Amino acid sequence: MAIEVKRLSVPAPAKINLFLHVGDRRDDGYHALQSLVGFAETGDALELSPARELKLLIEGPFAGALEAGGDNLVLKAARALTAHAGIAGGAAITLTKNLPVASGIGGGSADAAAALRGLAGLWGLKLPQDELRAVAAGLGSDVPVCVSSGAQWMEGRGERLTALDPLPAMAMVLINPGVSVATPKVFAALGARHGTGLPPPPQFAGAASLVAYLKDTANDLEAPARAIAPVIGEVLALLASQPGARLARMSGSGATCFALFDGDDDATAAARAIGEAHPQWWAVTTRIASFAA
Repeated sequence: MAIEVKRLSVPAPAKINLFLHVGDRRDDGYHALQSLVGFAETGDALELSPARELKLLIEGPFAGALEAGGDNLVLKAARALTAHAGIAGGAAITLTKNLPVASGIGGGSADAAAALRGLAGLWGLKLPQDELRAVAAGLGSDVPVCVSSGAQWMEGRGERLTALDPLPAMAMVLINPGVSVATPKVFAALGARHGTGLPPPPQFAGAASLVAYLKDTANDLEAPARAIAPVIGEVLALLASQPGARLARMSGSGATCFALFDGDDDATAAARAIGEAHPQWWAVTTRIASFAA
């Protein structure tokens, strides 16, 4: 096994379900899903360097919410990759945890996918994305879509992916009120749903066409998540009321919510106003990442 690099930095962008429709429960226990997935310019970050063994250090504002032991998804991804490639690879991995944990924006899944990408590079493995996605599928439903971190049409339980043209790089505010919403409980409380009958969207000409398209969709998990954690409704109302907000919605199974804005100034002002009114909430300004899958 030839190690080709001395040190590697890998971003792990936040995953945003711009909409999320739910269909019937499948025979394997999962629900059929349909989602337009984009990524934010903000996220976690991994630093990788050669080492004799696999070891993980976690730092950053949300490091305290994670353990660096064997159950960490980054280490699970590393072990899955060594098993797939038939190697005994080692690496020293530092995860800077900037995103809230278990918050509906794929933090752990993005970290695992970034580990797969980074370790493949560190170890000199020439694996195509489809092969990395196959490894990712064994780690969790949201990990495959995070392998490329580009705009994608997601179906099945998350494993059926269609790459899309880059999305308009709209300004975005992310708010997490600091509550944990268990995904199984959200699905258990699910009532009305839109199903999975939409075709993939056309290329969006700009911000207006993206917003118009999204207004005809929803996040089916939002209502049950709000019933479990009513503060999500408060977050959404605050985001929708901000000057310049074009759309406010919850991502994934919550509790992080986002709003799209035409301009960076309005987004920055909104995040500042909400952060000052609720200093215990996580509030950041970012943009929809515009790179392709």
